[in-house]
Amino acid sequence: MSIFTLESGKRGGKPCIRGMRITVYDVLSYLASGMTYQEILEDFPYLTQEDILACLSYAAQREQQILIVET
Repeated sequence: MSIFTLESGKRGGKPCIRGMRITVYDVLSYLASGMTYQEILEDFPYLTQEDILACLSYAAQREQQILIVET
């Protein structure tokens, strides 16, 4: 089972974490703004470190797909 869910009526169909309303983009944005894993987990106690790592993995896989398509 995937950690991410896609629902057309939730958050514009963006990939959400475990059916919640927090998206992969949200987590990546928090990390890009300088928040640490610990800060994110404190602000969003329903997230886990595995969720954050899965978001990073998702972004890396998407980047790899883009590179394959563009070459």
